[in-house]
Amino acid sequence: MTSPTRIVVDRASAGAEVPRRLFGSFVEHMGRCVYDGIHSPAHPSADTHGFRADVLALVRELGATVVRYPGGNFVSGYRWEDGVGPRDQRPVRLDAAWHSTETNQVGLHEFAEWADAAGLEVMEAVNLGTRGVAEAADLLEYANHPSGTALSERRRENGRDDPFGIRLWCLGNEMDGPWQIGHKTADEYGRLAAETARMMRFIDPGVELVAAGSSNHEMPTFGAWERTVLRHTSGLVDHLSVHAYYEEDPADPASFLASGAALDRYIADVVAIIDEVGATTPDGRPVGISVDEWNVWNQTRWNEVDKPRVFTGDWPVAPRLIEDDYTVTDAVVVGSLLITLIRRSERVSMANLAQLVNVIAPIRTEPGGGAAWRQSTFHPFALTARAASGRVVVPRVEGATIDTARHGAVDAVDAVVTVDGDAVSVFLAHRDLDAATPVELDLGSVADIDAVVITIPEGGDRHTTNSADAEPVAPAPLHVEIGADGLVRFVLPALAWVRLTARLTD
Repeated sequence: MTSPTRIVVDRASAGAEVPRRLFGSFVEHMGRCVYDGIHSPAHPSADTHGFRADVLALVRELGATVVRYPGGNFVSGYRWEDGVGPRDQRPVRLDAAWHSTETNQVGLHEFAEWADAAGLEVMEAVNLGTRGVAEAADLLEYANHPSGTALSERRRENGRDDPFGIRLWCLGNEMDGPWQIGHKTADEYGRLAAETARMMRFIDPGVELVAAGSSNHEMPTFGAWERTVLRHTSGLVDHLSVHAYYEEDPADPASFLASGAALDRYIADVVAIIDEVGATTPDGRPVGISVDEWNVWNQTRWNEVDKPRVFTGDWPVAPRLIEDDYTVTDAVVVGSLLITLIRRSERVSMANLAQLVNVIAPIRTEPGGGAAWRQSTFHPFALTARAASGRVVVPRVEGATIDTARHGAVDAVDAVVTVDGDAVSVFLAHRDLDAATPVELDLGSVADIDAVVITIPEGGDRHTTNSADAEPVAPAPLHVEIGADGLVRFVLPALAWVRLTARLTD
């Protein structure tokens, strides 16, 4: 057991409100996320549109607030018109992004109704890969204009009398990436995004627009891309996207467990760029950061059931793509990444765990309409989404550090706190793989404490995963005590994530 870690919470230092959109998700027409995921007409629980009730129940339990749709790389070749109108008349298309066949049986109408049933705000992405200003404007008019025009009347004929009222719109996806259909330079994309944004605001001034930032922090154009895009879109966009995925190197698990530190630096770099450009192009419109793709992703074994990504002449419908089996270690890292997002709430306006079902997802379904179940990463997300509210407090953490090859020394215990009236929630990630750590937590006067921990289950190891047959990685009670001195004391097991909630009495 290591020396104690002391965590001091100064409620007077409470900062930004936790944005509810921080707990977003992502549904892309990729692999089995839509078809054989949320949508499976042959399943016994399927509704009249073919959506699974058991998956819907898990989505509600997860507690997500926003859903980004329909991509992702998919959107850069997507024709939105294919997904509206009578289903038996919709065209079947080749999806070049994922070398699949798209049946278009799920489109805007079906998905929006499903999202509404799930309690999710739709964040719609427009195709700026193979299409442009006119098509984005058409989609917005179709979705949001009340009536009286060709497109709004077409929506009504297709069964939706009232507008969808979609507020959040992504201007393309990862347009800096050479893998992206319609890949562009920063100048090309920045000008197209600006013209698209201007046109969309002409049609619906109330929209919120997200410009595509770099696909990741390691892109050779990172920084220059953001500066160029922000200068083009100054005064026209509300958010700039960040995409961040993290993978364990088996030879360096310590650096993987410190992924939250890498995300924090990434966000800090983007904040600095936004402020730098904003100082030279003042327009009165603040730009938030939309971390609209983030997760743990084992990219070295990333395609169909761990096969190499070799495209053949086959174009399957809903192939099994990047269905990672998440471990205890992955769950702790996801929990720590959530801690970073909450800590950065003053600048991070929203975030989307990518993706929601089957594809690097917290929820899995067995192929062919089999059981639905929770991955290990489901739990830190659900617990955080349920408990994180009010204002953010960054506590003072005094204790051991962990040396990492990629990120230097980091705190062994990562922590953030939220305070909402007399309710306080504490989120902790313990990065030490080998030893337990005693914790002294100074919250002031508290009562009604409840604490749960996600850690290595009895008889398992840090690579333990859940499955359709058993879910050994799940929250368990954590024993805590309130001392005569008012300090909350407990022991963090090696490799653990904790959510503690309490009621303040002073």
